[in-house]
Order: sequence, then structure tokens, then C-alpha cells
Amino acid sequence: MLVYIDMKQADSDRKLKPEPCILIIAGITGNLAKKYLLPALYDLIVADMLPDNFKIVGLSRRDIETADLLRIIEDDLGNKRQKVNKKALLKMTEMLHICLMNISKPQDYKILREDLDKIEDDLGLCMHRLYYLAIPPQIFGPVIDGLGTFGLNKGCQHGSTESRLLLEKPFGFDLASAKELVGRLNNSFSEDQIYRVDHYLAKENAQNILTFRFENPLFSRIWDRNSIEYITITAAETIGIEDRADFYDQIGALRDFVQSHLLQLLCLATIEEPADRSAESLHKEKVKLLNSVAVIKQDEVASRAVRGQYEGYAAEVGNPKTTTETFAALRLQIDNERWRGVPILLRHGKAMTDKITEINFKLHDRLKAGHPPSILTIRIQPDEGIVLSLVAKKPGFDSQTQTAQMQFCYDQHFADALPNAYEYVLVDALRGDRGLFPTADEVIRSWEIIENVVQAWTHNEHKPEIYEVGSQGPESAKKLAMEVGASWETHQLKVC
Repeated sequence: MLVYIDMKQADSDRKLKPEPCILIIAGITGNLAKKYLLPALYDLIVADMLPDNFKIVGLSRRDIETADLLRIIEDDLGNKRQKVNKKALLKMTEMLHICLMNISKPQDYKILREDLDKIEDDLGLCMHRLYYLAIPPQIFGPVIDGLGTFGLNKGCQHGSTESRLLLEKPFGFDLASAKELVGRLNNSFSEDQIYRVDHYLAKENAQNILTFRFENPLFSRIWDRNSIEYITITAAETIGIEDRADFYDQIGALRDFVQSHLLQLLCLATIEEPADRSAESLHKEKVKLLNSVAVIKQDEVASRAVRGQYEGYAAEVGNPKTTTETFAALRLQIDNERWRGVPILLRHGKAMTDKITEINFKLHDRLKAGHPPSILTIRIQPDEGIVLSLVAKKPGFDSQTQTAQMQFCYDQHFADALPNAYEYVLVDALRGDRGLFPTADEVIRSWEIIENVVQAWTHNEHKPEIYEVGSQGPESAKKLAMEVGASWETHQLKVC
């Protein structure tokens, strides 16, 4: 199977270094920064992908040693049994600076402005400024306002550079709050300055979806309702909520995963081919696709949405009355010429049997009943790859058949390890490439599609069904899957 990998205009694009920049991380001591951002920055230093003039400013209320933060990276490498690159770690030490301030106090943004100005004065450079809000969404507001009030949204003090703002999902908690957040952001930043991080879009095989679809004629010609019977997008995790109890019990699976990751993957799987590979063309097609997804109506919530909670969750979060879902599934449909009549199932759950994120396309069965189904699988993680299951004649003197696989596996075709998704997030944000980052229009429309489900579940009109840890999720998910035509279980095809 011939598959082109990089969805960028040219391989060389990502090898070009970004311009001088200061990365400001709000929440430098938090889980996101320590687990993802700092290790990703270290890897980018090793790969020589950062600007020649690059500084990292961590915002903290307490005085912390940069050595303590960098020790996290050493521990992470040790856990992965990887050797520490001492030169890269030393270089990172020289880049890292802690700014003592309280991000909730407006007056403290004067301290930040003075720190950033001093860095530029010392280097004699005008630098882009990249603000990464690695903080809970409940405190986005004061930071956004503080940056705007003190002119930190306008770039370098000396010239015409850019300020860019990165923030993590969820982008609001429902439709009303999402609109409010968009309005608040627009008071201080223009839309082209805002980078909404959905790290699933930065995973290697998610980026490959458009290239696979549009650069391989065999598949581009069958990518419609005439050839595809149904689509399922599954993101199953074996872990529970771990140390995210306070955050997760306010959010739940629908807001945490379905509204963002799964609807974005659906866009990549079903949009029309963009006019070119620019961010603007891509976002235009994604908005057009989302506008074609039928909104789940109030009287359809019970029949088109499933809500579940794994056994023991309530005790884990210390809230016996909690109704927060750890499993969510939706049956959707796209009302356009290409996909009309093709049922779509989105599902995400924690504490399940398998760790799998994949998209399955069931091809129409033109053969007699009893043959195994022909399914195209795009595995996002783990064991990234693409597999097409086919019906083949078994060797011998009769006409018995069995399922065979045509497959492309990243680890078999590429010797180098795949970059972490957050490496892509940081590099593209440094370069001002907004292709990986959902726009305000995409976010608002995603909330509109599921708003009636959000409200029904918020008001406990449909309480979650309890399911066993290590199972396939709630029993009611089986009925929803059967209505689509899919199996209840997550896809068990061995990929790579």
C-alpha cells in the first residue's frame, strides 16, 4: 500500500528554524508543563528545531530553582531508559528563566512586561512572544485580561513581531461559556493570534489522514457513501482518571474528549479536499463539514447518546452523588452529498479493555452473507498504522475464504521515533502555522452539535450507566453500535 506521510506542503518546511522567540508558560510547575511541555522542548533542543535565539519564561508565584524543573526531564528520560544529552540539558538551563508573579493579580503583569523587555534588551533582538496557558480553564480569564491590559498582546517593544496565545481545551463548558470565552479572547487578541491546542491533531497518523485520503487515488475514489457503509471513531483508555479528580469531575468524557478530539478527527476523516494545504483552506472545509453534521435534538438524546461511569469512580473522586460520565458515545450523521445516509459512531471511555484510538471505515459488503467484513482502519495510537482487511481465498481445492490484511506500519517503514505531538504543537505555533489549531468557528459549531446532550446530562435527565473496570463500557453502548451496524467491542484487528 503506497501512503504518503507528511501532510505539509514540503518536507523541508518543518526543517526551517522559527524566528527568535520567547515562550512564556503560565503553569510552569503544573502537570501539563512537567509531563509534556518541558520534555517536548528538551527533545526539540536535541533535534536542533528551536530558534537560535530562544528563551523560556516560566510564571510562578513561588521561587523555584530551574534545576528542579530540569530534574523532571532527567527522571523522565531515566524512566524511558534513554541517555541524557548533557549539552541539550545545559542549553535548556541557559534558556529557562522564572518570573515571580501571581497570574491572578492584574498589577503583576507589569513585572512580566519588564522581564520580557529586559530579555530583548540583553539580546539586542526583537522577538516573537508565545504565551502558553498550561493552567485550568477556570483561570484563563484573568491571564487573558492581564496580557491585554499591559500591552503584552502586541509583540516586541521595539518592532513588528507577533504575540501568540496558546490555550488548552476545554474551550468552554457548554455553548454559552464557549461563546463567552471567544468574546473575551477577542477583546485582547485577534483570531489569527489564538492557537487552541488539540494535541490529537498533532499525532503523526492524524496528520497523515488528509495525505492518505487525497494523495492515493485508490482511496480518494471510494471515499463516499457509495462505498462506505459506516464510520466509527473510538478512543478507549485502560486507565481511569488517575490524579485528575478535581478537574475531571467537573468536565466528564463528553466535554473532555468527544467535543474536541473526536469531532476534530471526524473532520479529517470526512471533509472535502481543501483548495490547497494552507491553514485557511483546511479550516474553511472543516467548518463546512461541521455545519453539515446534524445537531442532536432534545428528543433524540436518549436514542443517540450513551452515558456511562466506571465502577468505583464515585469513591475515587470522593463524591458519592457524582453523575459525571467516564464513557460517552454519540450516533451522528452528516447531511451532505458525500456522506448522507452513512451512520457515524463516536465513542470514548476510560477504564476499558484496550488502549486504542482509531477510525474504522466499513466498506459495503457486495458479497453473499457470511463473509468477514472489509474494514479500513486508521490507527492513531498505539502502534500507528493503516490496515485494510480483505477477503481472500484460502489455499486449497475448495473455495473457502478468510480475512487477510494489507498494512502500513510506521515502525516498519521509518527508523526514527515519531515526534511527540507536543513537539509539533510547539514548532507550528513558533512558526505561526495555524493548521493544527481549531478556530473559534469550529469550536462553537462543535458545541452546537452536542449542546442538547450537554444540557440533558448536566440536569441529570439521563444518569450514567455503571460499567465494570476493564470492560467494553456500558451495555447500552451495544445497542447504539448495532444501530450503526458496528460491533459493540472496540476493533480487535491487530494493527502493526
